[in-house]
Amino acid sequence: MKQLFYIFTFLAIIISFSFTTRPYPIDGYETTGINRLYQLRKMQLDSVKYTRIPHGAYLGLKDIKLNLTTIKDSIDQLLVEDGAFAKDMNRLFPGAGYSASIMDMSNPDKLRYAAFRENVGYQPGSVGKLAVLIAVMDQMAKICPDSWEDRTMYLRDIRVTSRYWGTGDHHTIPIYDIEKDRLTKRQVVESDEFSLYEWLDHMVSVSNNGAASVMYREAMLMSAFGPEYVNLTAEKAEQYFKDTPRDSLTNLANRVVNEPLRKLGITEDDWRLGGMFTRGPGKYVGRKGGSIGTPKGLMKFLVQLEQGKVIDEKSSLEMKRLMYSTDRRIRYARSSRLDSAAVYFKSGSYYKCDRTKNPNCKDYAGNVFNYMNSVIIVEHPNNVKYIVCLMTNVLNKNSAGAHMYLASKIDDIINRDNNKYKEEIKETEYKNDKDETDD
Repeated sequence: MKQLFYIFTFLAIIISFSFTTRPYPIDGYETTGINRLYQLRKMQLDSVKYTRIPHGAYLGLKDIKLNLTTIKDSIDQLLVEDGAFAKDMNRLFPGAGYSASIMDMSNPDKLRYAAFRENVGYQPGSVGKLAVLIAVMDQMAKICPDSWEDRTMYLRDIRVTSRYWGTGDHHTIPIYDIEKDRLTKRQVVESDEFSLYEWLDHMVSVSNNGAASVMYREAMLMSAFGPEYVNLTAEKAEQYFKDTPRDSLTNLANRVVNEPLRKLGITEDDWRLGGMFTRGPGKYVGRKGGSIGTPKGLMKFLVQLEQGKVIDEKSSLEMKRLMYSTDRRIRYARSSRLDSAAVYFKSGSYYKCDRTKNPNCKDYAGNVFNYMNSVIIVEHPNNVKYIVCLMTNVLNKNSAGAHMYLASKIDDIINRDNNKYKEEIKETEYKNDKDETDD
């Protein structure tokens, strides 16, 4: 059942901290109520040695800022290639199977943009969950148009259960018990109840498909019930899905996640989301239009996020915080060139093996299709800042190593003065962490 839950303030207790696999600044417990942040902060303040994350993962809430708020140009005016920059970048990509867009924003008054096959469409995988994040923030702005404080209060205090929407995903979620100081990782079950902030964190950080479907559901309910959403019970919500025709629900689902993208000038061919991330909701909500993403469409989102134009400036900043990586880094973000940098990152993959052709076809090395995608904002301490959207479909190969290698080579070009004396990076076989999955 959904209910408003007001978190008690811990007077005389310093907020604590540990490390799991997530974004959001580690000093964010008080403002969000995300329980795992309590453990992470405690470890940090108690000087507990922790080697799982690099230096760039320790920014606080106040350190995270938007980089392009002074730039008022339209997105079409900004995405114009710089010839010399594009020439340097395009040398890096092998050709077919690779697409990318890169924006160097180190000097906001002299942006440099490069693109390589940037309009080619790919199955976005978990990168598509960013559309759900935008939808939730968009609907919350409509419920509370005049108060950012009310929006964050509801995100923190409204708690909803998973039910059948959140089950059936292999990704685990971190569950931290503050009283027992115990962290466990397990799959979502129907009875799980978390705040909206915590579900968003599970969706973006560990890329839990169930959390994505739960928050997709909540965005639909926000749109359907408007201001009354904040008092909605689970029983009334489920009755709504039972009573509403399937085609109406499918259209609502499609509209709630895609309309905010269209308002940003992101076309259907640039980026669209076609449906839920788990099978359970399929009895009520169908799929429509399929899912697709392009480097250009994702770049349109991230540049306008930095401008503060995604819904509004405060919403843009909060979404950037939710993308901030504060634990082990994977794929593109694992490049050692980025260790000192703050990274705001989402990865996604989607592959298929035909084992009649190759019985030994491996995970993330599909022989039918093999999508791997990385979107990232990189901020170095020396004020070198840039955005990369990299999408690949290379058969029979785990492209995580190629993404990590390209991350180093792109950084070597943009951060040339800092990297010119460093040892050259070569592409090596990528080895997954034991708990690394991000479909």
